[in-house]
Amino acid sequence: MSTKMKAALMYGPGDVRVETVDRPVCEPDGLILKIMAVGLCGSDIRNLTTDSRKGAYPFIYGHEITGIVDETGSEETRYKVGDRLFLFPGTYCMECEECISGHSENCSNTEVTKLAGTGGFAQYIAVKGEKIRRGGIYRIPENVSFEAASLAEPLTSVYACLENIRVGYPDTVVIIGAGPIGDFMAQLSKIRGAHRVIMIDINRRRLEMARQFGVDEIIDSSETDPIEAVLQLTGRKGADKVISATPVNATQTQSIHMVRKGGLVVFFGGVPKGSMTELDCNLIHYNNIWIKGHFGASYDQSMRAFRLAVSPEFPSGKFITHVLPLDEINKGIQLTRSGEAIKVVLHPWD
Repeated sequence: MSTKMKAALMYGPGDVRVETVDRPVCEPDGLILKIMAVGLCGSDIRNLTTDSRKGAYPFIYGHEITGIVDETGSEETRYKVGDRLFLFPGTYCMECEECISGHSENCSNTEVTKLAGTGGFAQYIAVKGEKIRRGGIYRIPENVSFEAASLAEPLTSVYACLENIRVGYPDTVVIIGAGPIGDFMAQLSKIRGAHRVIMIDINRRRLEMARQFGVDEIIDSSETDPIEAVLQLTGRKGADKVISATPVNATQTQSIHMVRKGGLVVFFGGVPKGSMTELDCNLIHYNNIWIKGHFGASYDQSMRAFRLAVSPEFPSGKFITHVLPLDEINKGIQLTRSGEAIKVVLHPWD
């Protein structure tokens, strides 16, 4: 058995190098997963192109992980060599106040939450025994590809968000941001029964690609005032629900002007740390607008999202536009940032 593996290491903002490093060691109660496919997430790209580690480099990102059990420790009994697994990065203690209150996605046990959270841009990853015991590892059916199963991770938070805000018929839903997450939101909104989905972005290519995911109307905000466009499309009433799924404060500011009286706005995309968003608080107050922040998902939601991702009802093939070897991770970053790719999946063994 080789003691080395290939991995994409980040050495600083935009400095990602594929190198040979030591293969992780299998703990007695853990396992080693041979990574067969790993998705390239928008948060990965943000982390890889900024000083996300504040100088603590090199570091291996990647959290949309699927693979085959390659080795098990002498004390591990749940899984065996050859098992096909999806590794949900979230791990919760189910004992802290947040977990008990039903918000396990905000688990305050930091020692638990960091278990198997990242490290997927490599050929192998070590899974600790505590991660196995705590949960968040799901078996991939034999008839489902590793690439399709990797979509379960980005789908999870989208699934939880739309469930929590009860998207359904006859909602008109506005999604700001036609990236992969926005496309997931559009498709899942339609699956849940939304009557109308309106997508907003500044990238015309992304907007046109979004049509295939159930989007009824597109608004190019680089050419049109998106607030006025939404009002025109909704008879001046506004949408039932508006989701800001971009890393930009300005779209949060705009979102409250697009929602109907008594409607709901979701701040889904993370914005730069320390930044502040300007909001018309009188509009929020007098129009009875509810604003919800969303992050993560519970174990229950992650399991149901996984089942959807590997089911025939979910069109995974339409989302995965590029499959690249790990060696071309920098190309994948550029394809995603330009809008040419919807979802890039990397193969560590190609």
